[in-house]
Amino acid sequence: MPRNVYSEINLHMTWHALNNAPVLVEAIETQVHRYLRRYAIQTGGVFVHEVGGIEDHVHLAVTIPPTVLISDWIGKLKGASSHFINTEICNCKVLEWQTGYGVVSFGTKDMPWVVRYIKNQREHHARGTTEERLERIDQDDEKPVETG
Repeated sequence: MPRNVYSEINLHMTWHALNNAPVLVEAIETQVHRYLRRYAIQTGGVFVHEVGGIEDHVHLAVTIPPTVLISDWIGKLKGASSHFINTEICNCKVLEWQTGYGVVSFGTKDMPWVVRYIKNQREHHARGTTEERLERIDQDDEKPVETG
């Protein structure tokens, strides 16, 4: 990327386990979040602000350079993370992501709010205080799927 490019591309992303299966139990969840963070920062210019979620889905807040093709990059994150869990951690097919994802852009001034939202996923789902636009994975979603 040329040195004379300025960008602030902040994204919140989310995707779900196949059929919203609660496969992200503590041991797997920790490994998935760690792997997603490590994999994401291997892309030059990417900064990961937060990774979180609950048993059936993940959330990420990232800043990406304008050279990243979002759909391809998310596909690689999903594929690599499920492959890692299934081959390196569990030695069987435990984690499969459902088709699709949600991605929402936000301003830098909203970063603290988005990071807090991701860090407090369990509380938001338990209390029913989820933010619809940060939980959606489909254009036709009326409401996010509640699992708590």
